[in-house]
Amino acid sequence: MTMAIRVFLLLFLVLSSSYTAFSLFEDQVGLMDWHQQYIGKVKHAVFHTQKAARKRVVVSTEENVVSSLDLRHGEIFWRHVLGPNDVIDQIDVALGKYVITLSSGGSILRAWNLPDGQMVWESTLLGSKASKPLLLIPPNLKIDKDNVMFVYGNGFVHAVSSIDGEVLWKKELASEGIDVQQLIYPDGSDTIYAVGLLGTSQFGAYLLDVRNGELLKYNSMVVPSGFSGDLSFVTDDTAVAMDSTGTSLVTVQFQDGLISFHQTHLSQLIQDFPGAAVISPSKIPGTFILRTENSVIFIEVINKGELKVVRELGHATAVSDGLSLPEGQQAFALVQHRDGKIFLTVKLGNDVWTSNLVEETIHLDNQRGTVHKVFINTYVRMDRSNGFRVLIVMEDHSLVLLQQGEIVWSREDGLASIVDVKAAELPVEKDGVSVAKVESNLFEWLKGHLLKLKGTLMIATADDVAAIQKMRLQSSGKSKMTRDRNGFRKLLIVLTRAGKLFALHTGDGRVVWSLLLNSLRKSETCQNPRGISLHQWQDPHHHALDQNPSVLIVGRCGHSLDSAGVLSIVDAYTGEERNHMGPIHSIAHIIPLSLTDSVEQRLHLLLDANRRAHLYPRTAEALGIFQRELGNIYWYSAEPDNGILRGHGVQKNCVLEVEDNFCFDTRDLWSIVFPSESEKIAATATRSLNEVVHTQAKVTADQEVMYKYTSKNLLFLATVSPKAVGPIGSVTPDESSLVVYVIDTVTGRILHRMTHHGSVGPVHAVFSENWVVYHYFNLRAHRYEMSVIEIYDQARAENKDVLKLVLGTHNLTSPITAYSRPEVFTKSQSYFFAHSLKTMAVTSTAKGITSKQVLLGTIGDQVLALDKRFVDPRRTVNPTQAEKEEGIIPLTDSLPIIPQSYVTHALKVEGIRGIVTVPTKLESTTLVFAYGVDLFFTRLAPSRTYDSLTEDFSYALLLITIVALVVAIFVTWVWSEKKELQEKWR
Repeated sequence: MTMAIRVFLLLFLVLSSSYTAFSLFEDQVGLMDWHQQYIGKVKHAVFHTQKAARKRVVVSTEENVVSSLDLRHGEIFWRHVLGPNDVIDQIDVALGKYVITLSSGGSILRAWNLPDGQMVWESTLLGSKASKPLLLIPPNLKIDKDNVMFVYGNGFVHAVSSIDGEVLWKKELASEGIDVQQLIYPDGSDTIYAVGLLGTSQFGAYLLDVRNGELLKYNSMVVPSGFSGDLSFVTDDTAVAMDSTGTSLVTVQFQDGLISFHQTHLSQLIQDFPGAAVISPSKIPGTFILRTENSVIFIEVINKGELKVVRELGHATAVSDGLSLPEGQQAFALVQHRDGKIFLTVKLGNDVWTSNLVEETIHLDNQRGTVHKVFINTYVRMDRSNGFRVLIVMEDHSLVLLQQGEIVWSREDGLASIVDVKAAELPVEKDGVSVAKVESNLFEWLKGHLLKLKGTLMIATADDVAAIQKMRLQSSGKSKMTRDRNGFRKLLIVLTRAGKLFALHTGDGRVVWSLLLNSLRKSETCQNPRGISLHQWQDPHHHALDQNPSVLIVGRCGHSLDSAGVLSIVDAYTGEERNHMGPIHSIAHIIPLSLTDSVEQRLHLLLDANRRAHLYPRTAEALGIFQRELGNIYWYSAEPDNGILRGHGVQKNCVLEVEDNFCFDTRDLWSIVFPSESEKIAATATRSLNEVVHTQAKVTADQEVMYKYTSKNLLFLATVSPKAVGPIGSVTPDESSLVVYVIDTVTGRILHRMTHHGSVGPVHAVFSENWVVYHYFNLRAHRYEMSVIEIYDQARAENKDVLKLVLGTHNLTSPITAYSRPEVFTKSQSYFFAHSLKTMAVTSTAKGITSKQVLLGTIGDQVLALDKRFVDPRRTVNPTQAEKEEGIIPLTDSLPIIPQSYVTHALKVEGIRGIVTVPTKLESTTLVFAYGVDLFFTRLAPSRTYDSLTEDFSYALLLITIVALVVAIFVTWVWSEKKELQEKWR
């Protein structure tokens, strides 16, 4: 019998160790998470196709990304994100092996190794005055032994070595009062021109020696009609600009130190001139582009500055820069997009529209919008003729490569600029559809479980790991378009800066549908549309089988708060636009209410710039519901510039020229004015509207009960000294302070106030249940800190009479009103933290039972999960045994950074801007979505998966193990009986 027990224990240990591992194994990568890399909207592109090996295009984007893309598949060879304040101005390739980037307004020049993207050198170009950044890389210019490039930035012309980035010489021109528009190097010359404008009516040209920067000659000429806008250079010695009235074109020619100009009225060139036109930047030799409201006009500069219209096309036309062909000619591409088709034409620059090198039609998705930019490249075909690749940037920020009349590849780089995210449920699975997949045959079934066993015992080979991962992905059902019983499968509805909606499946991150919103596209009534936020419009819980959920998209027609607003309502399952409104009144703030109508549409209050509140949906039922709850609706507004915090409520219907029953006047209920000489509002944080609190009571180690103060009207607000608003290190510790407040937004009552002397921002904070965690910098300690404040209700803690609770007179059963003065007390603690942060969030679960984790978006673009127990204000140096049993961790001055706590593992979410958490039906698990230039999704279980088995749990293996144990027990029992019988016969 002893042997049977030993065998049983051995098998039990093997079985238990197989299913309690909480780390991520190699074969589990990609099973519960996905990671997508993007670059953003391309604004510059340089092709590099000289070598036969890797053909690539180097791009820079509006997300300040410089990247090298494979021309065959569109994949990223390498990529660098420079940061939000390091805007890339220009890029080019030097010496055939370095990518040169000019950024930060011409202040930083970098060289990157073309094959692998490693930075070779970096130079800082300082100056005295901000100016237009310019980069010029002559192909074969050497000074001594240095290949030289020229940079204009911050008022200086710099000559920089391409080899090591050393500044050979610099010449200041800003003191001369010129606004340099172009650097021009005549091929083979020893001089360089810096040409531009002096004021609004004078053209100037400086001639500099390329060897030492010495000023050789300066010429200028006054143009009586003046200039408006920048100069457009059609050749090295000819520039065109609009005059100050906007009705004439001024052609300026400068050669051999002589400057001349010629003025042409637009009415002489264009019949029925509409009265408004702009010169579009282009680099087609001898030709420039004039855009009017309805057309794109190509104008050629002929003898002595005279102009000639060579072609007029439709407004929706994009034109590439000129491309030099091997025969010494110039070609450029025209792209038009209409009726779901791309019309591509490649023409010779001087072969004025008589013949086309390429003329192709390509079908393209209408949801990509119009063409914004075009880049052209040539290659040699098998018959030795010239072929062309065309890289186009679409209105939705996507990138498409066209070649030989087909789309070679496309990239959805609009997802690099997500503005807001909302989660939506998938459709309910219909009857007759099986959730589980049956194994194909017995052999495959046994083979699969054998592979899983090898993986569990960590004896699987690389091929076995790949087979296990493939099998798990196929059997998990995570990419199905129906709900699962645990609530893991959802849709992530994201709004991008381009005004496009994407629905991403949480299973594998694929795009289920996309929609370019017409309401957020440029039009005559809405010139500068931009999306603001997403909101849940309808979530039919009771009618899930016959109604689809929908989302509300809110946008503006400009950047100011008083711009007209636009609204769209989109079906979350199909991506169809149900309704759109706009332009309407301005939208300064959106308040989702907790009220819903009979069809489960959520009520929203939209506040305009005149402080009026507008109710949506605009139905009689919604109006009746709102009027019944009129006295219980409050909100706050913060004015950081004025240092004022206000509380508001709804008063009565607006008094307008046209009666509007859905418009209400608002009233100020209270205000807090922070002293401008000592405090400036830096950050605010509130609780999530849909957060669930499982219990208000917290039992301490000494059996005392503390009641959480969980009012949803609480606001965390942080202020800093006005001098400390700048970057860290701009003030001394004695000049800085950080003051934090906890404020009731219904009454304006300050419940808690605390000052951190010698501390500055930036401040990041997250508010959950009755606690707030915030992050800042301590100048005295020269380290980042995180502090926690927990708020408890003292009034409820005083009365513990059980008899009163039974009789219903206990204060726990009495009604709660925000106007009664709360008796609260707080506990707080501060800890040092090693990282700077970009964003913060907190996990959320369905019932609020699972312990919380604070999710930190670090400066290294990773997501770190910090257990809330580490920022417990009740931590002490020597906790008692009872406190240890409660889970209180001994106090240390710093918060630990555990490598296994990185949610993103070894991956990065470049340029991380936000973290969104979504609860699932399974209480232990929460979904986490982090977005920036990249996207990352995963599942977290802060308290481990205590309420479920893993998706790949092998029930068959468990059954086999149980049977094996039973057989082993029976066999060993028989052996034991025989042995005992033999011993008795001796």
